[in-house]
Amino acid sequence: MLAETVCSAVSVAGLGIAVVTAYRRRFLTAARLAAYSLVPIGLVMTGVVGWLADTALSPTAWAGFAVLGAAWLLFAGTRAVERRRGTAGAGRKAAARAAREAAAPAASAPPLGAATGPSARPAGPRSAGPRSTGTAEDFSDIEAILKKHGI
Repeated sequence: MLAETVCSAVSVAGLGIAVVTAYRRRFLTAARLAAYSLVPIGLVMTGVVGWLADTALSPTAWAGFAVLGAAWLLFAGTRAVERRRGTAGAGRKAAARAAREAAAPAASAPPLGAATGPSARPAGPRSAGPRSTGTAEDFSDIEAILKKHGI
């Protein structure tokens, strides 16, 4: 009963402020204020306020909210652990990997002995010059790239 009275008073006060705002020729603001002030009285008339008042004073309703909160915490906790472990979607990742391997099993690895370019020749021992401080493998890739571009 008290909640309905408070909601009615808030609605009447809001409508009064809307009338004063309309008198000042701010019609858009007055219409918006009137809309906001009609919400509490509409909630009283539909029975939502009475239901909320009954719910707020009911220990069973609060126990239900506690159970819902516990369920939400369990759900969120399991999702967080799943993401931290990296198992979220592990089945999807394995299926995608299997599909890629089934589609092109030999495409991922280059064939052995098929290279015929300058990098295919075996690298012999190099002379220890001022630029050469490592083994022959160190610069063979770089030399191949430079020769490819004509440098």
